[in-house]
Amino acid sequence: MKHPPVIETERLILRPFRIEEAIFVKENAGSDEVYRNTMGMPHPYLEKNAVEWISSHLLKFYRGEGLELAVALKNSEVIGVVGLSVSQTHNRGELGYWLGKAYWNKGYCSEAAAAMVKYAFGEMGLHKITSRHFQHNPASGRVLEKIGFTKEGILREEYLKDDEYLSASVYGLLKADFQGLS
Repeated sequence: MKHPPVIETERLILRPFRIEEAIFVKENAGSDEVYRNTMGMPHPYLEKNAVEWISSHLLKFYRGEGLELAVALKNSEVIGVVGLSVSQTHNRGELGYWLGKAYWNKGYCSEAAAAMVKYAFGEMGLHKITSRHFQHNPASGRVLEKIGFTKEGILREEYLKDDEYLSASVYGLLKADFQGLS
């Protein structure tokens, strides 16, 4: 049986979460700054939410539904997450990520996302990867553009979050285009 990967980049290690890292997830995913920019995350974010989320990763991976990896510095310090939800029917994935606020604007997100995309196209054989971000978070769009994604459109008032309708930008990257970037 294949196990979730450990992916090493220049500055990072992407690896499965450990249950004891639920405290990191609670504290960082629970921050107002991270919550504001993520879709579908509970708030307040409790430790039990983090434990349940981490506990779901292996089953998701073995079912072929996706992959969630901790983003850690080479010294083992966890700084965030990069994930991929997979549609086997359409042979595509949807990329998502967040980092603790202390790690923003250091290039870690682009580095982790690029590594996940390379794994998804190479090892998972996906045809396309998409990603979305709220319009009020253009930094996420810059991450996607930096790693080769193309903006495909805007979903107007697609999400209801905290009694406010929010629009999202949608990005995509085809395997053929990624191969041209490698």
